[in-house]
Amino acid sequence: MPRLEEHCWSCSCSPSVKTQELSSAGWIVCKTGEMMSIITAVLRQAYGSMHSLQSANLMRRGLVLFIVGVVLALVLNLLQIQRNVTLFPEEVLDTLFSSAWWIPLCCGTAAAVVGLLYPCLDHHLGEPHKFKREWASVMRCIAVFVGINHACAKLDFANNVQLSLTLAALSLGLWWTFDRSRSGFGLGLTTGFLATLIAQLLVYNGIYQYTSPDFLYVRSWLPCIFFSGGVTVGNIGRQLAMVRNFSPYFLLPKPFSCLSHSMESF
Repeated sequence: MPRLEEHCWSCSCSPSVKTQELSSAGWIVCKTGEMMSIITAVLRQAYGSMHSLQSANLMRRGLVLFIVGVVLALVLNLLQIQRNVTLFPEEVLDTLFSSAWWIPLCCGTAAAVVGLLYPCLDHHLGEPHKFKREWASVMRCIAVFVGINHACAKLDFANNVQLSLTLAALSLGLWWTFDRSRSGFGLGLTTGFLATLIAQLLVYNGIYQYTSPDFLYVRSWLPCIFFSGGVTVGNIGRQLAMVRNFSPYFLLPKPFSCLSHSMESF
């Protein structure tokens, strides 16, 4: 008499059960693969959109910094030309605001590069800058920077050494009042050194000249101006980097800015 186990193993329904289990497992694997492919496609699209948003945000910030650099260059260079601090050939002064056309472009490009470098350096060093992070402080920093430039063009000192020491103290005071970060100080020194070196080369090649040069071909207070300018532009760049999904609407008055953002969300 056959055993019960042999009867069960020889049952005719066993192959059909195994076939159903295999087909169910294959269906589950197929659906799992489809879900994984869908999730991968969604993540790839989200990463691409995030990357495009970051690129657009970076371009907007760079454009604003470029405009700020152009405006400051036109105003401050005009002030120095009127006070005969810098001298240009007569043929290059027949342009906008009686200034050489390449100065605003170079200053705007430098402002964009420096303003974008400051928040990147803070992020790389892991030291987010949180000292006086509001637009009112940034506006006061710009006002002090313009005042330092006004002092170098308007104030009369007994000699250039006194003027240079005074502007150096004012520049350090600007950094201490509105920055106080190691990255800001180091990048400001780098900006001052490189900009002064470029100015020396331009004057050496006869592009323009300074009256009463006492630091090779330029004035000894010029590195102080570049240092304070780097700190000022850096603060602007940091403040722009803090604005999420930055758009030019923040330049509008508050009611119009809120209306624009509500229309976009609608």
